[in-house]
Amino acid sequence: MQKGVYTEEIAENFLRAYAPVAKHLLTDSFDDALQAVKKIGFPAVLKIISPDALHKSDIGGVRFVKNFEELREEYQALLEIVHKKKLRFQGILVQEYIEGTYVLIGLKKDASFGHVLVFGIGGIYTELLKDVSFRVCPITLEDAEDMIQELKMKSLLLGYRGTKPVNLSLLKKTLVSVSKIPLRHKEIQEMDINPFVINHTKGFVVDARMVV
Repeated sequence: MQKGVYTEEIAENFLRAYAPVAKHLLTDSFDDALQAVKKIGFPAVLKIISPDALHKSDIGGVRFVKNFEELREEYQALLEIVHKKKLRFQGILVQEYIEGTYVLIGLKKDASFGHVLVFGIGGIYTELLKDVSFRVCPITLEDAEDMIQELKMKSLLLGYRGTKPVNLSLLKKTLVSVSKIPLRHKEIQEMDINPFVINHTKGFVVDARMVV
């Protein structure tokens, strides 16, 4: 793998071999987006893809659309952000909308321990909550269970107030699978899957970045 920062579309395509990834298509025009959403369906999510916008939500670079009228409005709004901020533009990603709990799954290359798996509560509150667990890669299913149990907000995953628990079997298998990536790709310095969205039946990578 070449050195550099891998934006979402490239990182997610790489991850397909290790984890389920939400359906998406990269577009460079509204007509392309129109065709993409006809394949993916509503509701959908639009995202600016640029090496200058790795934290897309910070600049309003993620939009939720429920119909064709909103698609046109939000696509144009994202293009205006690109031009206003003079971003290097790779396209706008049209992605299926997944409902569920947001978790973070990451890899960090540590000078002492080698690659470490990071798991915790994800989404925009990751840095605020700092509810994470760590293990040296690779891990076992038992390790994955322990990582889940170590989270302060594990009830979001295990079920609370009548909500169904997420698909814990899928979650644990995904953690194990991601932890094995460094066995074949030692050159990866950092990887963030945030979020991996999971509900009681399925789970998908919906945003990712890598540093090699």
